[in-house]
Amino acid sequence: MSQTPPGGFSRRSLIKAAGIGAATPLLGACGGLKGAGTSDSDVLKIGYVSPQTGPLAGFASADNFVVAQIQEAMRNGFTAGGKKRTIEIIVKDTQSNPNRATEVTRQLINSDKVDLIVGSSTPDTTNPVADQCEANGIPNVTTIAPWEAWFNGRGGKTGEGFKYTTLFFFGMQQFADCFFPMWERAGVTSKNVAALWPNDTDANAFRNGLGGMMTKAGWAPIDGGAYQNGATDFTTQIAKFKNSGAELFTCTPIPPDFQTFWKQAQQQGFRPKLATVAKVMLFPSEAEALGALTENIATDIWWSPAHPYKSVLDGRTAKQLADDFAASTGKQWTQALGSIYSLFEVAIQAFKDAGDPKDRDEVAAKLKAMKISCMSGDLDFTAGPEPGIAIQHPVGGQWRKGTTFPWDVAIVDNTANKAVPVGGDLLPTNA
Repeated sequence: MSQTPPGGFSRRSLIKAAGIGAATPLLGACGGLKGAGTSDSDVLKIGYVSPQTGPLAGFASADNFVVAQIQEAMRNGFTAGGKKRTIEIIVKDTQSNPNRATEVTRQLINSDKVDLIVGSSTPDTTNPVADQCEANGIPNVTTIAPWEAWFNGRGGKTGEGFKYTTLFFFGMQQFADCFFPMWERAGVTSKNVAALWPNDTDANAFRNGLGGMMTKAGWAPIDGGAYQNGATDFTTQIAKFKNSGAELFTCTPIPPDFQTFWKQAQQQGFRPKLATVAKVMLFPSEAEALGALTENIATDIWWSPAHPYKSVLDGRTAKQLADDFAASTGKQWTQALGSIYSLFEVAIQAFKDAGDPKDRDEVAAKLKAMKISCMSGDLDFTAGPEPGIAIQHPVGGQWRKGTTFPWDVAIVDNTANKAVPVGGDLLPTNA
């Protein structure tokens, strides 16, 4: 599967992906894809922030396609506040940098005058985006970040949540619900679990949250230590894991670091019986980059063509969305496809629910009170664990050699979400 080039999207690829003509406003001074719209007050502006370039770019590979799909679904406008409305979508690239995420969110608020901001993919994006929205009174919904890293990492107060910022994804309990059943089935003799957790917001949420859950459930996390992202030598961690006799492995590194670690682990003789990884090996591009070492690595799957979900905008099923993505781009579906699509479903629903979609306080209140069945399943922002957070329930999947594409995901454990059918047996990562 081809990936977004290091330099970002080309003008031609943006025009092709969005299906818009050259006369349509496209790239502003700060970059970004703009949807059709005017400066008329009946236009509702949605800002979208994501890591389109840099080490987290795999999360954003479906961005162009999703923006084009939302534009098409909303081409005739919709009624909100008793008036016909159209949307304008302005996309900003964080370059996988939290400081850049803050900067482009400020641009959306101060220069583009957006009515609502959505953002995706790891706390490096979701947290700075949400912080700026909260500080400036802008309705916001983000996804693909563990809720603890998003909530606690931003100083959230238990029982209160935030006024303007919301999230749908899952947290440590759901990772445990996904990973622990696979560990129980792995046939290991040791309760030790090798854990590669760097020193960042994401991994520290795992260290402090999942680590304790593991211990309570009878597992023993073998923490490799809080290293800095961008490490190139994992010899120390690998030696510690080998000496512990751990047959299970879990991790939350940035994708390039996992690729380095996993190759070195194989070379140095650390071959865990089952690897259940988080934040990495979520997308086909990573599987292709790792090659033969990809086989039977397990991860959390929160969206796939097998999930029985459908769009609230046009009724398309998850499978149809994945198929349409492949037909349009020649690329393989990614989990982020469903999540990013749902950001816009939620945003548009909040506009529809508000008496005045230009009233930021009212739109934010509608986000926090929302219950919606959409491409990401049933999302209830009132159910907690904190106000304004909707929880998803991932299932266990393993990478297998594919047919149409080099690698594909087989759902191997649905303990945490019985609505998703199992499509294969759980197999050892290293026999």
